[in-house]
Amino acid sequence: MPRPQAHAPRGKAPAAHATVAPPARRRSGLGRLLRVLVLVTVWGGLALAAGVLFFAWDLPRPETALVASRRPAVTLEAADGRLLATSGDLYGERVRLADLPAFVPGALMAVEDRRFRSHFGLDPLGLLRAAVANWRAGRVVQGGSTLTQQLAKNLFLTPERHMRRKVQEAMLALWLESRFSKDQLIEIYLNRVYLGAGAYGVDAAARLYFGVPARRLALWQAAILAGLPKAPSRYNPRSSPEAAIRRGTEVLGAMVDAGLITAARATEEAAKMVLPPRPSGDAGWFSDWVQDDLADSFPGSGDLALRTTLDLRLQAVVEARLGALLAGPGAAAGVTQGAVVVLQASDGAVRAMVGGRDYRASPFNRATLARRQPGSAFKPFVWLAALEQGMDPSSTVSDQPLTLGGWSPGNGRWRARGEVSLEEALAHSINTAAVRVLLAAGGARAVAAVAERLGVQGRFPNNASLALGTAEVTLIDLVAGYAPFANGGMRVTPYGIAVAHGGGRSLAVPNPAPVRAVSAEHAAEMRRMLAAVVSRGTGRAAALPGRMVAGKTGTTQDFRDAWFVGIAGGLVAGIWLGNDDARPMEDVSGGTLPARLFHDVMEDTIR
Repeated sequence: MPRPQAHAPRGKAPAAHATVAPPARRRSGLGRLLRVLVLVTVWGGLALAAGVLFFAWDLPRPETALVASRRPAVTLEAADGRLLATSGDLYGERVRLADLPAFVPGALMAVEDRRFRSHFGLDPLGLLRAAVANWRAGRVVQGGSTLTQQLAKNLFLTPERHMRRKVQEAMLALWLESRFSKDQLIEIYLNRVYLGAGAYGVDAAARLYFGVPARRLALWQAAILAGLPKAPSRYNPRSSPEAAIRRGTEVLGAMVDAGLITAARATEEAAKMVLPPRPSGDAGWFSDWVQDDLADSFPGSGDLALRTTLDLRLQAVVEARLGALLAGPGAAAGVTQGAVVVLQASDGAVRAMVGGRDYRASPFNRATLARRQPGSAFKPFVWLAALEQGMDPSSTVSDQPLTLGGWSPGNGRWRARGEVSLEEALAHSINTAAVRVLLAAGGARAVAAVAERLGVQGRFPNNASLALGTAEVTLIDLVAGYAPFANGGMRVTPYGIAVAHGGGRSLAVPNPAPVRAVSAEHAAEMRRMLAAVVSRGTGRAAALPGRMVAGKTGTTQDFRDAWFVGIAGGLVAGIWLGNDDARPMEDVSGGTLPARLFHDVMEDTIR
């Protein structure tokens, strides 16, 4: 029988309805969750903002960084127009994507960023691919940076490598992608990317490496340029042509893989990869010399394009011959250094200059900066002073022993004859006769004045030892001092710049014009006596069959310096051999290795 139900008192809920408490607890739990989410959102937002500030506080302003700032560029060309050297930041004309062959941007994207057209500035697939490749290789063999990231790094950031810079690079890449179209980005990249040797942008690089504007690039040339961003120095076509060709071939292969060209076309283009010959290896001394005073010669001109006087063929001959001499007979005789200067006798244009054994090992220019005693190579200025005092080549002078105070100059192996002509005394470089000639010409001060009038600057002792070449002079000054003997008496100033352009206009080149320093008669007499030095005197090793050669040898005490300055074929060439520490050589006189080197250089030069 059912139990009667108990009724709750009026106004109260039944006891069974007391289970309404759990919904209140659920609402309390939901509230706590919401509060946690709010806190996470707030603090997460603050942390994100702090992170953004940390990475962005020193970011450059992208709008201002897009404006190129650079050092003024100097481009040096040889006398025939071939590129010699560049310095500063070299930019070509701004190129438009529509003006370039399609394979120029195509080659770049094929090798650097094939998904450039589809990604948003960052390429997760590329990063994953690079990570897998690097993990398999156990080292970094691939990068995952997109062209946009590379552009951001090149335009805005320093080359430092750390996580902060990578995050900043990504932030700037996203900004670039939001601001510019893909065509605009690749155009900016092509105009601003560094491609080695101071060249920024494809137009500057095309002109620098191939001598053509970017719009006229061939496919194989575009492939070589596209390979440069990875390592501009390592793949530089001028300094590392073999590496540049290998890298260019890799780019052609990437273009095949990307479906841009056929394998047959890639093979055909690879066969065309022949780079222009490298500029003269050690013309760095000449390049440094001509750039020494550009700021004074061309103030406020900005970019400069300079056509120089350097003859690349003659420069190569001089370098090869000097290098062979120092490596062979020079090494056997204890000669470690040498310098050569070749001038155009008529006006002083420098046609070749070598300032030492190896520019990369020692850029110090021994042809223009080193002051050494010239020995008997100074005697022509003594003889010229005597001619100007009324003597002539047939005038006689004693070759007997001589003592002045406690000093007695020696004559080496020369056997005294009593009286000899000035011509014979110079041909055989007789020291006692030279001292007497100096005294007859008015003494050391008079001779020093003659040398200075012909352009020889140096420290001249005020005593009779000057007749034996105890002054201290540079090779280039000594060579210039011989030019009046070759050109009829005109003093010349050595120069290296023939034509200059800056700011889109021709610039005046401040080269001093030749001026009369010696009478034509005395210049002819000096040339005749110097020819006797080569034909029957101490300089016979310099003789060229069928050619008029004139010159003078010079040797200092204990064979510390050996010189030959010669005239042939409208050129004046000076050679110095020795050691930087003035260590004596083994019986090397001006009439041996220097005279032979002059002969070898001129034999290869004068046709």
